[in-house]
Amino acid sequence: MSIVGARPNFMKLASIARAIEDYNASNKNATIDHLIVHTGQHYDDRMSLLFFEELELPKPKINLNVGSASHAIQTAEIMKRFEPVLLKHQPDVVLLVGDVNSTIACALVASKIQYNSQQHGSTAQRQHSKGLRPLIAHVEAGLRSFDRNMPEEINRILTDALSDLLFITEEDALVNLEREGIPRGKIYFVGNVMIDTLLINLKKAEHLKPLVMQNNSYPNVKNGYGLVTLHRPSNVDQPETLNALMDCLKVISPRLPVIFPLHPRTKLNLERFGIYQTLTESNGIVLTEPLGYLEFLRLLKSATLVLTDSGGIQEETTFLKIPCITLRENTERPVTISIGTNYLVGTTPEKILETAFTILDGRGKKGEIPPLWDGKAAQRIIEILVNKIVTSDW
Repeated sequence: MSIVGARPNFMKLASIARAIEDYNASNKNATIDHLIVHTGQHYDDRMSLLFFEELELPKPKINLNVGSASHAIQTAEIMKRFEPVLLKHQPDVVLLVGDVNSTIACALVASKIQYNSQQHGSTAQRQHSKGLRPLIAHVEAGLRSFDRNMPEEINRILTDALSDLLFITEEDALVNLEREGIPRGKIYFVGNVMIDTLLINLKKAEHLKPLVMQNNSYPNVKNGYGLVTLHRPSNVDQPETLNALMDCLKVISPRLPVIFPLHPRTKLNLERFGIYQTLTESNGIVLTEPLGYLEFLRLLKSATLVLTDSGGIQEETTFLKIPCITLRENTERPVTISIGTNYLVGTTPEKILETAFTILDGRGKKGEIPPLWDGKAAQRIIEILVNKIVTSDW
């Protein structure tokens, strides 16, 4: 049983679902029954349904329809709605991806559940010394920003503490988990499922011509452009910070036009703080609605420079060897800095502009692709899970 709830989950699960389909095609006599549960944490079409279609991800058989709320209410509501689903279907494995509220909520339920042994037919479950509950597997485990003001950081730490198997994307994650007392035997370095999904969809994205490149009223982006994404509350909820970041775009855009797909939260605050109109009047700044995965990937692949506060985009730009300026004080993906093309600069305009013009002047770092970011992470995960279940080795 795989859990998805928010946009980043969809992209991570897409490659896992495909790996399961490939496994089943090659093993007709011992197939994996895969049930996807959507919590409904992201519920509008641009943030949810479109991604299932583009990524060719099997439609969820169950949708908890939780919707938006405070962290406490949303987490509690997911737990309430997920428990009866888990008791009804009694999967051998609950597979969790990422660090959203859906991840920790379902980890908490799965860690405390007790199946009825007469209803559950799995030999692996009956032999499990911890009792009749599912194996909890966390994909993208061990990432740490070391900033507990980030809700995602709390979700990561607690999910990892509750999980039986921890699949990591980079070696720093192993150090983090061992420091927190996680036994080495639970941890598997498998690579990055986000990169699996990127590689699967790259050719499809290359054939697209995004609307922003077709509209003659936009600035000339054929000769290069920057791509911007902002959504984190620390960047978009405070008028001073958001204003300063937008001022940076206004300075960069005369030299390099920037395309800025607006997250709903970001657009709302730009309008609320009276900033939106000034951006529309800047000739070099192109504002768009949220984009689907393929259209965004097409823009990302051809970008000259990316400015973002997204974790996943830090990874994707590193793989594509595109310079990325991360507008945060910390990152849970340090390999994108130490090996990749990422620069962690905070939100100070002077530092942002200095880094941007260093890159545009041709003095930026080249970057390399991290180990095991080879498109086979999901395949490794499925092989490990099958081995654990078949051999009852957990």
